[in-house]
Amino acid sequence: MQFKDIIGHENVKNRLIKSVTDGRISHAQLFLGPEGCGNLPMAVAYAQYISCENKSKTDSCGQCSSCIKFSKLVHPDLHFVFPVATNADVKKEPISVNFINQWREAILEEPYLSLSSWQDKIETGNKQLLISKNESESILKILSLKTYESEYKTMIIWYPERFNTSSGNKLLKIIEEPPSKTLFILVAQDAEQIISTILSRTQLVKIGRINENDLQQALVNKYGIEAAIAQKIAHQSDGNLINAQKLIEHSDLEDEFHELFKEWMRAAFKANVPALISWSEEIAKISYGREKQKQFLKYALHLFRESLIKNYGANEMERIADNEAKFLSNFAPYIHGANCIEIIELFDNAFYHIERNANPKILFLDVSLKLTKLLRVEASVIED
Repeated sequence: MQFKDIIGHENVKNRLIKSVTDGRISHAQLFLGPEGCGNLPMAVAYAQYISCENKSKTDSCGQCSSCIKFSKLVHPDLHFVFPVATNADVKKEPISVNFINQWREAILEEPYLSLSSWQDKIETGNKQLLISKNESESILKILSLKTYESEYKTMIIWYPERFNTSSGNKLLKIIEEPPSKTLFILVAQDAEQIISTILSRTQLVKIGRINENDLQQALVNKYGIEAAIAQKIAHQSDGNLINAQKLIEHSDLEDEFHELFKEWMRAAFKANVPALISWSEEIAKISYGREKQKQFLKYALHLFRESLIKNYGANEMERIADNEAKFLSNFAPYIHGANCIEIIELFDNAFYHIERNANPKILFLDVSLKLTKLLRVEASVIED
């Protein structure tokens, strides 16, 4: 993977290249950025550039023996760690090496990988994906070996937020006393969820959302869509390539979330407790799983945000799909300064508790009942 394959972020690319040419490669770096920004492919491109035998001032050559192996993610000095769980094939103590073939397939197919897509790929159902203490022991074994071909041995850790305390403490010891010529690249979305002692020992490389113009051009090039359509999608997706792809492909999951949200809000407005109980049972079904439940909560927060924007007339900041526009014209007035902070806190807390294995049926019913009060229930019906 080369820098030219990554959408935008030219300043970040230039800083990374300069760190190599100046011989100032920090042994532990945190590539921090929101989902869909490209921090994972950026980490791979950086590792490839470091190992490239004929690197230029702007990119790896893409043709040397090292680059060819990196392009297939099979370079012997490139290692990955990522969240996993048991499935039909791996029944106990899962670690990354058990899933490395699926991982390579997933990244080569879609470098801007989401956690939910990864979970679907390895078919773990609704189990929480984690990086366990067994993983830390595997890291120690891998890093105890000498480099095979490159000057540096690179360990890319995707979603370090999923370390638990035990595994995180073991990783901390490795980062504090790393083997010679070892590079750790942590690829994360939320710095607050990373163990603070690990966070403090990494050099931050901040990767923001993709610039709207850069994303627009990438969509035109990749999908062959008209520039005007690409511009609208780039604006709606808020610098997130994954969201942009969903808008283009008309994601069935997004449509399902929209219908679920409308049904929920109707029942909440009417204070229809039986309907809220039924709705909570529906979303708690095993087919949704915790990752999709978290995605749904993010989707709800997205609609609350867009409601506030619509209320304040900041149309240039709106990022809504066509199927959301008419719904929000009726719904938005009920999200305002008097209740928005409490609603956002309510949903943030729900997200936190879902991550920590709260009973989804009880949790969503609790949120529903509180929401009926926050929306100041009247005999209003939300229209399609």
